[in-house]
Amino acid sequence: MSYYKDKVTIYTDGACKGNPGPGGWGAALKTGPYKKKLYGGELNTTNNRMELLAAIKALQFLIRPCEVNVYTDSQYVRKGITEWIHGWKKKNWITSSKKPVKNEDLWKVLDAEVGRHKLTWHWVKGHSGHPGNELADALANKGVDAIIRQL
Repeated sequence: MSYYKDKVTIYTDGACKGNPGPGGWGAALKTGPYKKKLYGGELNTTNNRMELLAAIKALQFLIRPCEVNVYTDSQYVRKGITEWIHGWKKKNWITSSKKPVKNEDLWKVLDAEVGRHKLTWHWVKGHSGHPGNELADALANKGVDAIIRQL
């Protein structure tokens, strides 16, 4: 019997009005018949931070270890967590160009969350009509709107 009892599908996206500027993140989760929509935002942020937060918040929502398919339109997130992070950790969070890794704080949180689950990362083309990605994008923009209303 598998340690990972639940199979979950997650679609994530980030949005930013200006870069930096007010930003939002969104995630749509599905397991069996259950669906959950998550979103939030920050006042002064970047699109990349929002893309990372979308994945983090979705994974943090999961109560127990799961087998997860994560769909993102961010190559920054997908390649960062599946390829680049290994070198960053070996080099004490320094890039190949000898600079500190941007968003190191969030990469460390995402890395910890990834360790709790069995993940498969998928890239989908953004704004191409993919229903899961379009939903995540709408949630991210809802996060941006909520932040802007606070101004």
